[in-house]
Amino acid sequence: MASMQGLTLLFALLLVLLLACLFALLGSCAQSVSASAQTGQPAAADLAAYTGADRMERLVAGAKKEGSVAVYSSAATDDMAALIAAFEKKYGVKVRLWRASSENIVQRAVVEARGGRFDADVFETGAIAMESMQRERLFQEIKTPALSALLPAAILPHREWIGTRFNIFVAAYNTGLIKKGELPKRYDDLLDRRWAGKLGVEAEDSDWFGGVVSALGEDKGLKLFATSSPPTAYRYARVIPCWRTS
Repeated sequence: MASMQGLTLLFALLLVLLLACLFALLGSCAQSVSASAQTGQPAAADLAAYTGADRMERLVAGAKKEGSVAVYSSAATDDMAALIAAFEKKYGVKVRLWRASSENIVQRAVVEARGGRFDADVFETGAIAMESMQRERLFQEIKTPALSALLPAAILPHREWIGTRFNIFVAAYNTGLIKKGELPKRYDDLLDRRWAGKLGVEAEDSDWFGGVVSALGEDKGLKLFATSSPPTAYRYARVIPCWRTS
């Protein structure tokens, strides 16, 4: 497992990359179509696709004229507070945050859009929710050089939303009940009856499940859960994929 110093550096890097993308997204989305029509400025779709040398200057100017940007996010409050403070300090544009669960963000976004309201400038939440909103045609592709700093996996083929988080799953075990030498070494080890009813994780952890199935391969991953004993496969169907080693 990575050292605490290594994890600190990793999170610092992720924060820098997220700030770069969030700045670009916020600046691009802040220029609304109605305001553009009144001022003669390019429409939002044109700004989103603009790649000229003065791109950032134009985005910042448009965002300042709008006065604020609205962000719907399910990210941790402390994380968003750090991002918002840095954004407001650098660009002088106020961020209005509405924090809710991924499910509530999708529900509100869809209801507002169907009612002809588009209050949110930026959505920041989990992949499943983002893809749901993309399929509702709520997003606009934004061309930004910030994408070059991201891992390729963060950029979807349709390029209408990008990944902004690493979900890092870790595991803990009760050292008073389980000896280090008894820890499972492979996922197949979890099929042993000794672990039935002794494994626990967040009840709706679809991110974890998808990650495990992708890592093992779909056929092997699904077979693992299909052949598990009922207590393991259903009541405790998700075991975190990183074992404590010290």
